[in-house]
This record gives sequence, structure tokens and C-alpha cells, in this order.
Amino acid sequence: MSDKGELREQVWALLTARRVARFPLPLHDRIPNFAGAELAAERLAETPEWKGAKRLKCNPDAAQRPVRLHALRAGKTVFMAVPRLRDERCFLRLDPAKLGRRLAEAATIAGAAKLGEPVLPKSLGKLDLVVVGSVAVSPDGARVGKGGGYSDLEFALAREVGAVGEDTPVATTVHELQIFDEPLPMTDHDVPLDLIATPERVIRTRRGCLKPKGILWEELSPAQLAAMPILGRLQPRLDKPLR
Repeated sequence: MSDKGELREQVWALLTARRVARFPLPLHDRIPNFAGAELAAERLAETPEWKGAKRLKCNPDAAQRPVRLHALRAGKTVFMAVPRLRDERCFLRLDPAKLGRRLAEAATIAGAAKLGEPVLPKSLGKLDLVVVGSVAVSPDGARVGKGGGYSDLEFALAREVGAVGEDTPVATTVHELQIFDEPLPMTDHDVPLDLIATPERVIRTRRGCLKPKGILWEELSPAQLAAMPILGRLQPRLDKPLR
């Protein structure tokens, strides 16, 4: 399927029609939350990549709340991005050792904003795993998000500061209905997947493309740079002027 917008609409409609969509509703313009998200998180937690990870970055969407809670309960440090990267300290660090009995609250979007420690990208350290939300995926590692592009930009930003690399595993949790065997559209800034976890199984993808090596500065407009202060801070230092 060549059109991402059409694909998203198809998935949102399918999950809704099959009654596996969960709050928040409607699904339109969201990473869809789905029945069985907790089981998908458990499947992911059975992988060696998960078991070996001490620090991970996870998206803030409701579908991956079970992943974040599972990580915190396992003693893993979780980083979440500030929405739209609008603050210079654009990541929130959730340290389970400091959260006490507030792990469940910290795993929510509102709880992370309240309890997380805002940090600069350099404070990510070396991430062992990246978890992203998805609207549609395929076994070859292709992924389509909700259309904002922030998940890919967060990965690129983390790569600019050395927090992730080509070998850093990228995983997602989805419903089986979100998996497409046909090729999905991918661009240079899209981050491919290594692991896809559903309530029933884990797919190790046949990833055929490399992960972005950093921010594609030429794709960013002056308005985007102005809206995301951390990019304005990094861009001159990295000596990558806009074309």
C-alpha cells in the first residue's frame, strides 16, 4: 500500500469494527490502544532484548502503558519524550528506585509529566531498547505511525547524542489486525522495527533497511526548529546548516 494516510484510516476503521479498540476513542489520529495490550507487553518481556535492557525509551501512548509499567516494575529506567519535543529538556526520566509505590501512576502520560525528571538528550545515556507505538507494521520491519513524525525524530535525536545506534533494538506492541504482509511505505527518516509483539506472538522482522543515522536537517523547516528548542541548540553545534 503506497499511501500512509489511507493505511491509517483502514487500520483505525478495522480495529473499531472488530471491537478491539480501547480508550481513548475514537482512534483517529492516535496510536491505537487495543484489547490485549497487556499480553503483548508480556510477550515482549519474554525476549532476550527486553531482559537485557536496563534503560529504555518508550512512547507515551496508551497502547504502550503496559510496556512502561512492566519496565518500571522490573526496575528498568524509562525515558519518555515531552510531547512534540517542545521543551529543551525534552525527555522525562522515570527511575523506579525513586518512585516508590507510584509506578502505576508514573506509567501514565499525566503521571510521567508529574513524576518524571525532565532531562536533556545527553542524559539518556546508552539506551538498550527503544519501544515505539505503531498504527501498522509488516514482518519486514516497516512501520507506519500516526503521522506526526515525532517518534522518528526522537530516535534521530537520540542517535545524534550517541544514545542509540544501528544495533539498538526497536520494538513495538500491536494487535494482530495491525500487521500487513504487503510492503508498507517507508522514507529515509522512518525507523524500522526489529521486534513486533502481539498478544499471541513475537515477530523478529526481516529488516532490510538501516536505521536513520541522525536528524535529516534539510527536512526541518525554520518553524519546526523554532518549536523544538533542543534542535536549535544542537544544529549549530553539529555544524549541519539547513539547505
